[in-house]
Amino acid sequence: MTLDEANAIMTDSDLLFTRQEVDAATASVAAKINRDYATKYPLILSVMGGAVVFTGQLLPLLTIACDFDIVQASRYGNAKVGAELTWRVAPRDNVAGRHVLLLDDILDEGVTLAAIVALLKSQGALSVACAVFCVKDYGVERNAAKPLQAEYVGLTVPNRFVFGYGMDVSGAWRNLGEIRAIRGK
Repeated sequence: MTLDEANAIMTDSDLLFTRQEVDAATASVAAKINRDYATKYPLILSVMGGAVVFTGQLLPLLTIACDFDIVQASRYGNAKVGAELTWRVAPRDNVAGRHVLLLDDILDEGVTLAAIVALLKSQGALSVACAVFCVKDYGVERNAAKPLQAEYVGLTVPNRFVFGYGMDVSGAWRNLGEIRAIRGK
C-alpha cells in the first residue's frame, strides 16, 4: 500500500467512535476484569497483531496479579476476507491448570477465537474467557450463530469494515486511537 492509498482510505471513511469513547470502553472492560479475576491468577494471552493496541492500553488498567503471553493466529493477514487459520505463535506449555483470558481486537465471525479457545481447553486450561475490544453486530440471528460469545466487550460496531485501535485495513491505520469504517462497506 502506498501513502496515497492509505490516505485515500482515511478520506473515504466515517468516524464511529472517538478516542474518548474508545478509552472509556477500555476502562470499562478493565474494571470488569479486575472484579472477576480479583481472586484468580490468570494467564492473559494477547492475540497478536490486532490486539496490540487494546492490550497495551488495557494492561496498565488491570490491578490484578497476572501472567502475560501472546498467541498469533490469523484468518485475514492483509486481506479483507477470512480464509484458513494460520498459526504464527501457538500457545506455549504454560496453559495447563490456568485460568486463561484471551484479549483480541474484534470478535467478527468468531472462527479464529473459537479455534484458539478450543486449543487452550485441549491443553488443560481451567477456564478460558475472551475480552474483545469490539464485537461486530451482524443482527440477532447471525450473532447468535457465532461459535462463541465474548465475556468482556468494549464496543459493538456495525457490520462494516472497521479499522483503528489495532484493527487494520490492508496493513494500514492499526495505530489510530479511534474507530473508523470504510464508507459503503
